Amino acid sequence: MEVLLKVTDAVKSLRETRLSGIRPPNEFFDYQRVSRPADFNQATSRISYNTRYFSGNYLLVIALLAVYALITNPLLLISLGFLVGGFAAINKFAPEATQVGEHTVTQKHLYTGLFVIGIPMFWWAGPFGTFFWLIGASSVLILGHASLLEPGVESDYAAIGETV
Repeated sequence: MEVLLKVTDAVKSLRETRLSGIRPPNEFFDYQRVSRPADFNQATSRISYNTRYFSGNYLLVIALLAVYALITNPLLLISLGFLVGGFAAINKFAPEATQVGEHTVTQKHLYTGLFVIGIPMFWWAGPFGTFFWLIGASSVLILGHASLLEPGVESDYAAIGETV
């Protein structure tokens, strides 16, 4: 129960800090402001500004790509469900040792059985390929968007607001 409260606090903190800064779609997909940067310095400054300005939107893009990656890899989804469900079931239904015939089954035995089955199944599902695909796809999308989108008029006033 304590872990659940920590998770909800972390999600609430994430929602207040990052997701509250989600910009509207018409600003995020403003094709009027798309242009090729003149040089590497301009691309770098655009990336720097846009990653801060659209950080909530980029976090949402990464989350959507992660959901897509899990949906398109059903074995990974099943193995994650098996491991998480196994942990939940062991903690809920077997908190203390159980006598089965002449043998005593403890949580340690159940966790060992869960790992013996779950870890090879998880390994076979290819989580590393999915993880690196997620890194590659999100970095191409985010860096491409951030470098091609010109900063808005508000970026000119950001430097003035910081000095005042």
